[in-house]
Amino acid sequence: MDTNPVDDGSSSDGMEMEIMPGYMEFITRAYSVMFSAFRDCTDRCGLELSRKTLLDHAYISWMEIFMFLMCAVMWTKVRRGLTMYVFEPFAQWCCIQPKDVSKMPESAWKLVFYTMSWSYSTYLLFFTSYSFFQNPPSVFYDWKSGMSVPTDITIAYLIQGSFYGHSIYATIYMDAWRKDSLVMVVHHFITLALITFSYAFRYHNIGILVLFLHDINDVQLEFTKLNVYFKTRGGKEYLINDVLSNMGAISFSITWFWFRLYWFPLKVLWASCVTSIQSVPGIPFYFFFNTLLFALLLMNIYWFLFIVLFVVKVLTGQMTEVNDVREYEDDELKEKKDTNDQMSTEGKHVQNGINKKKHL
Repeated sequence: MDTNPVDDGSSSDGMEMEIMPGYMEFITRAYSVMFSAFRDCTDRCGLELSRKTLLDHAYISWMEIFMFLMCAVMWTKVRRGLTMYVFEPFAQWCCIQPKDVSKMPESAWKLVFYTMSWSYSTYLLFFTSYSFFQNPPSVFYDWKSGMSVPTDITIAYLIQGSFYGHSIYATIYMDAWRKDSLVMVVHHFITLALITFSYAFRYHNIGILVLFLHDINDVQLEFTKLNVYFKTRGGKEYLINDVLSNMGAISFSITWFWFRLYWFPLKVLWASCVTSIQSVPGIPFYFFFNTLLFALLLMNIYWFLFIVLFVVKVLTGQMTEVNDVREYEDDELKEKKDTNDQMSTEGKHVQNGINKKKHL
């Protein structure tokens, strides 16, 4: 009779599928496990030991770094080309409002990319042998330092990593500046760090799950914004785009909570905080990765406040149509400046109660 009821973690075949926890179980178990890990960390933590762990367990080649840089530059060039020769001419041909002509190419580009990337992540998680979504703890089954990364996951990492490298540049120099743009830059740096280090430490399985849970909202957001831009064309209102923008806003709000605030903590953070130590005792850079993942969760909560603000404005009648409450500081400042200039101009014409525009 086998005295070991469960596999030693070296094979996923011997592991039973675990039931997803609730919020309270996640909070209590994560706190308990992380506190215990921190207490036991006295002999295994420190700057010098972290440096040694990094050198011993991080595997990334100069060719992979070169490919990342080349693809990041490629995304920038492709976006510039599509914007110049496809998106802007199409926006002008459709006669959308002048203020939206400059915004439309950004949303069109992001919709194209995120639709492609999320479709590929969906394919990996639901149409291959990977069971990471159904059984998140399995992301750490069979983990070994320096293990080979499957080609299909390597492709996903190259696409996503290089895109976020491009996105840091694009947010600062190409995208319209918004109220949350600074947070967006921080988000891109954290995401790029997660992608780079998870690949180097061979935590690629959980990385695919993180990407899948986040990209769907970007698809819905850009789809909704495009329909807002195309709602008014040639001075006419089009009902179909109004309906689609409303449907997109509703689905975006629901899936943001479901994917990023429900599944993300209870699948990804549960696996990274709790079950990772069970599968891989002494797992390298445990606190580093969990800190980045919790930072990502905090930013998801921050952006969810914008969604709540949008819903409140709609329910209270402050907003009668779908609009991005983050947009646009530049437009607001411009409108304020135009108002001040107009008041200043009128003030020059009216002195001592006499309107100078009238010839007396």
